[in-house]
Amino acid sequence: MLKKTLFPTLVVASAASLGQAQAADLTISCGAVGAELQLCQQGVEAWEEKTGHSVDVVSTPNSSTERLSLYQQILSANSTDIDIMQIDVVWPGLLANHLLDLREVLGEDAGEGHFSAIIENNTIDDRLVAMPWFTDAGVLYYRADLLEEYGHEPPETWEELTEIAREIQDAEREAGNERMHGLVFQGRAYEGLTCNALEWVASHGGGTLVDGDGEITIDNPQAAAALDLAASWVGEIAPEGVLNYTEEEARGVFQGGNAVFMRNWPYAWALAQSEDSDVRGKVGVTQLPHSGEGSSAATLGGWNLAVSRYSENAELAAELVAFLAGEEEQKRRAIEGAYNPTLESLYQDDEVLEAVPFFGELYDTFVNAVARPSAPTGDAYGRVSNAFFSAVHDVLSGNRSGEQAVSDLDRELARLKRRNW
Repeated sequence: MLKKTLFPTLVVASAASLGQAQAADLTISCGAVGAELQLCQQGVEAWEEKTGHSVDVVSTPNSSTERLSLYQQILSANSTDIDIMQIDVVWPGLLANHLLDLREVLGEDAGEGHFSAIIENNTIDDRLVAMPWFTDAGVLYYRADLLEEYGHEPPETWEELTEIAREIQDAEREAGNERMHGLVFQGRAYEGLTCNALEWVASHGGGTLVDGDGEITIDNPQAAAALDLAASWVGEIAPEGVLNYTEEEARGVFQGGNAVFMRNWPYAWALAQSEDSDVRGKVGVTQLPHSGEGSSAATLGGWNLAVSRYSENAELAAELVAFLAGEEEQKRRAIEGAYNPTLESLYQDDEVLEAVPFFGELYDTFVNAVARPSAPTGDAYGRVSNAFFSAVHDVLSGNRSGEQAVSDLDRELARLKRRNW
């Protein structure tokens, strides 16, 4: 069982009977945002019924930055506390030395049918260290009813979004909804802001922070303009509190009927359409806007399942991973929770497309999403991302201009690069 004195932040909920007297066979860390935890528990319960094994489900922080820190603490201690970890798409290179090669247990064809780009991303030194579970890309949610009422189509540019958001926000406030905002997004200083800011910069034609060859590209006028535009939203069409929003805070405002636009991941669709949602039947989803010479850009997200090398039941853990990442579970999660499958065949599945129509409409957005520079920066990605989101947060907070931030960031990244990242 978990050593709660070592890791007091972990919360354990047994997926088996609460009255069990013996320790569980496995422990899995999964679920933090939206319906993730519930869907994970349901999948684990199905596997328990099928196999007779018992599993403890561990809840971890919503913030991906905090979750990574927790995992690194556990793995660095060679702890056996957690057998299976849900890991971000940018973490395989950071954690690979602590993770099992899943092909050793599941066979050489373990990744067959999954998007090849994700399998490549999860293969470090010819070792498949994580199995794709769901993929992601940023999308724009909008109040379809309000856009129709005020005579607007979904915006194609950030400038259009800014104007429409201000117009509808002001009109709705005059009509009595003083809590209405034009736009919400992930503005806290954490990995989620890196994702948002990469979209702003890339969609302005400002590059991707660090390119595929490891060259630093952030210090340019387009990137500076993108950050200045985003800063102009705070306190105007976005609440001051957005500076501390993660995915769930943004969703709470939008789903409560108090935002015209929201940048978020696909998972928010199923929750926005749930019976207790204030915006059920009123929401549309489209690609994110662009500006200037840029084109729409969506940051590649997604999560994978990995097995700790220190697991005392590694083969059994790999079998649970294969089940949870399999077609039946991925289809269920897509239909019930709007989690993007990593199995290409499910994007032609009629039941999936009926439940989440934009999976088909925005297919190109998902398969052509912009990757964060975890590959060219290697083990230093965490420091690179931290430098980026800290600089961006300074701009959003009004402490630096976009021009100053990208110039300072260029120098800071150059120092990291001189240390071989």
